[in-house]
Amino acid sequence: MVMFVEGPKPMSVETEDAFQKDLVDLFVQEAQEWLQQIHVALDELQQAPPFERHRALAQTIKVGITNLGGSAATLNLSDVERASFAALPFVEAVQDPSARITADDFIALCKQLGHVHGALTRATGVPFDEKHVPVSSDDQPTMIATQELLVLLRGLQDQYTASDTSHRNVVQTMMVQAEGLMERGVEQCNVASIQEFLDRSAQGDQGFLQVVRQELPHLTAVLRTLKKDGVVPSPPSSDLQNAVERVAQLWSAAQQVNASHAMVFFMGLHSFLTIVMQDRVAVNAQNYDAIQSRLGQNVTAIEEWAESGRRERLAIQGALPQ
Repeated sequence: MVMFVEGPKPMSVETEDAFQKDLVDLFVQEAQEWLQQIHVALDELQQAPPFERHRALAQTIKVGITNLGGSAATLNLSDVERASFAALPFVEAVQDPSARITADDFIALCKQLGHVHGALTRATGVPFDEKHVPVSSDDQPTMIATQELLVLLRGLQDQYTASDTSHRNVVQTMMVQAEGLMERGVEQCNVASIQEFLDRSAQGDQGFLQVVRQELPHLTAVLRTLKKDGVVPSPPSSDLQNAVERVAQLWSAAQQVNASHAMVFFMGLHSFLTIVMQDRVAVNAQNYDAIQSRLGQNVTAIEEWAESGRRERLAIQGALPQ
């Protein structure tokens, strides 16, 4: 008797369509993540970061575009594939920080990314946000000459230097960036990119201030307990261990927003609490009172630091073309 073994049944049209739709849905999610990474990197790239950071940002953009084009190819989304890989030469035009990079180079890259957005929308039926991408020569972003920006920033810096008003380093930071652009031959700056930098700076300040305010009651309670107990028990309480970790996080957060005064304080507080916890050092009550007082003073100083940054950003925004 001849035995016939039934092979795998072919996938039905309905099942195949559903499978393809699932693949496209997954691709849409990945494409949105890649485009988000690409645009964040592109925004920072236009602010004249240090050379090594510049190269890393350009590589992030190139990898995102390559991943996007490769995934589109596996799904036979040929328009998306072509638009993505066509963007690579534009990335290569801005990837070398020692080369002369102009505003036109960035605009050309943004326009090509606009074509990628359009191809994605047509291929998937999902609208892709193009708000960061100039798509036509009639819709050019507002620009300011780099030399003019540098003059405005120097004027603001002179005003702060001549007055007794406390000031931050926002203006100084932007001056360094503008000088870097001048050295690289970038003659125009995108005002929208400057505004995005200022917005990120404001978010960083407020985020740091909020974290410090949240941690203040916990740290105050731990210092009061240490003052009352005298010597740390063995093993140390979980509250003290958590406090040491939290102070380390505050120290790191201060570094990220360049809050130098707060960074020094939290670094010192972290060292103090670590020694007290590990070596079980007896500290007199007056020292704990002094540390608690300094903690309150530093929170006030951080609030003033954040307010000073807000004033500088408003001054910069007021000097920019609208």
